[in-house]
Amino acid sequence: MGANAVSSRKLITRSWPELLSRAAFWRLRRRRIVFTNGVFDILHAGHVELLQKARKLGDALVLGLNTDASVRRLKGPTRPVNRWRDRASVLAALECVDAVVGFREDTPARLISALRPDILVKGADYALGEIAGAEHAGKTVRIVLKRGYSTTRLIKRLGKAR
Repeated sequence: MGANAVSSRKLITRSWPELLSRAAFWRLRRRRIVFTNGVFDILHAGHVELLQKARKLGDALVLGLNTDASVRRLKGPTRPVNRWRDRASVLAALECVDAVVGFREDTPARLISALRPDILVKGADYALGEIAGAEHAGKTVRIVLKRGYSTTRLIKRLGKAR
């Protein structure tokens, strides 16, 4: 088993060619590929519900995970709380996630263009026109997010608890 493989079914990688090879394998077996992305800094029930719903839309769920440098650009110098490798390992441990792939850019548009997923999933808090890479997916689905869950709010709440 390679350094990036969690098991024969799971993949954690920053190598897009490695992901694309796995995607080609899935496509040969007529599996529908679902893609979603995010920071997933402190995993919470809202994240898990989104990922479970996304996975039900197809046969293989690929999760694009912002690298630490990307998170710092988007969220500020104190983020991420958890390093990329740790976030990726926790996410790959979820039954609904088949592959975790890192991306350095602020959006996953280039990754989505390379992968060409059958279904692209984002939270319903995004308007269709705001979803990066949507033009490279077979279909785009917006999923209503579980109310009351936010990593940023959780971090603020933890700061007040000190």
